[in-house]
Amino acid sequence: MTRQESLHTKKYEQVYEYIKTYIEQQRFTENTRIPSENYLCKKLCVSRETVRTAIALLVEEGVVYAVKGSGTFFNKKRVLMHENLPENGELKIGVIVQGQDHNANSNLLKGIRSALSQRSVELKIFYTDNKLRNERKCLLACSKGFHGLIVDGVKASMINFNLDCYSALYEKDIPIIFYNNYYAGASFPKVTIADGQCADELVKRLTDNGHRHIAGIFVYDNYQGIEKYKGYVRALQKYGATYDDSYVKWFISDDTFDEKEVSRSLWNFLKTLPKCSAIVCCNFMILKCVLRLLAKHDKSIPKDYSIVSFDYSDTDWQQSGITCSVHPGFEMGFEVGKRIYQMICDNEYKIHDYSFTFKPTIFNGSSIQDIRTKEN
Repeated sequence: MTRQESLHTKKYEQVYEYIKTYIEQQRFTENTRIPSENYLCKKLCVSRETVRTAIALLVEEGVVYAVKGSGTFFNKKRVLMHENLPENGELKIGVIVQGQDHNANSNLLKGIRSALSQRSVELKIFYTDNKLRNERKCLLACSKGFHGLIVDGVKASMINFNLDCYSALYEKDIPIIFYNNYYAGASFPKVTIADGQCADELVKRLTDNGHRHIAGIFVYDNYQGIEKYKGYVRALQKYGATYDDSYVKWFISDDTFDEKEVSRSLWNFLKTLPKCSAIVCCNFMILKCVLRLLAKHDKSIPKDYSIVSFDYSDTDWQQSGITCSVHPGFEMGFEVGKRIYQMICDNEYKIHDYSFTFKPTIFNGSSIQDIRTKEN
């Protein structure tokens, strides 16, 4: 490096440090505009080229941004973002999962780890087994030493006696983000799927093929199940299909552990619906129960029943042939991982919206029979 180049470097560093100091002093004010190029040139006795070199570096770092005709501004959120990080840079994040759908959980955790792979983060996984008492134990365990939590809510459509734990964590400024199931009365951000839109697309595929008597099997103790049911009802009305209470079967999440009882209950349900030509399954676990039941009773798909399902979480969705929404396990994990890190780094995360909704990805399989000729 020549002497002239060295002097130039020192000058641009001087401008860089001056702007950083200015931003530090202004970060808690409403003013986010940095001094003009002319001011900096006169104040620091440097050329316009030197000022622009310093500003270009700050733009590259994401600290400032230019608005044509208005000036250069500092990104207040970005400036504040690292103040919450521990001195040693090590973060500890808890992931509280239900543990019932192994495929969805596995893919989700892979996505979270991928999002945080370039960060110094320790992930601690907790399983609730969809039990409120277990959720409480997990939340209490995360009340100290954790910098953020990723949570799949337990029985989220029902009254939750653990909301006091969530309030305590909120007061301690431990960021929390939900995925899949969340508590509607709480103001925490969430990463979800547009279940209403998904129901619309699945039911439409059935009605487009002539189906009018469509059964729905739903889980009522989680928020997703309720949203899927609402979407199912709206879609039946929208596309001219028949809605009948007797065509809806409700389970709670824990029921899926008792396959024998679920199978018996489902078969008794279907036997009462002689006109039923199609079934909407609330999730992958319900779908598996239905497929095993129909095989047991020598019923074929789609000849005897057309089948569609929400949230197919295994990797064989194409080979299965089931028309379904594909659960974005990895992508969902990546989103919640990315967002919880941003929340931890953001001193003002409570007033920013970190929620995200996935649009449904529908796979058109071969599980729907066209019965329009029969109907006519």
